[in-house]
Amino acid sequence: MIDTSIWTPRVLGILRIVTALLLLEHVTMKFLEFPARSARLPYPLPTIEVVAGNIEPVAGALILVGQLTRVAAFIASGETAVAYFLVHLHLNFWPTLNQGEAAIFFSFIFLFLAIAGGGSWSLEHIRQIKFGVAERRSS
Repeated sequence: MIDTSIWTPRVLGILRIVTALLLLEHVTMKFLEFPARSARLPYPLPTIEVVAGNIEPVAGALILVGQLTRVAAFIASGETAVAYFLVHLHLNFWPTLNQGEAAIFFSFIFLFLAIAGGGSWSLEHIRQIKFGVAERRSS
């Protein structure tokens, strides 16, 4: 049988990094129109999009490097949940029909990261190793 205890924190780190990069891609589409302009957004951006666009790069960058992961992920989870309810839900009840699957995935993955933390490859983990303040967990 495979010992998954070694791989779990590493895969958690990969999930954190990939999810943060995808969130940052949404920000670059919103503000820099890279890799493409967001088709659903009017320009100039509505105020709520500007507010979300200020939360997303900060939370995304913190989650990406694994610093204050739990706090940033909790805020990002709430922000993406609000995005689903304000932008997608009124179009249709079903997420596949209102194109809200990404917002739902982001919300629940960030909620998971808020509970689980950043994993092995995070600045928090490196700091814990360097200063010897590793978390004590009861099994």
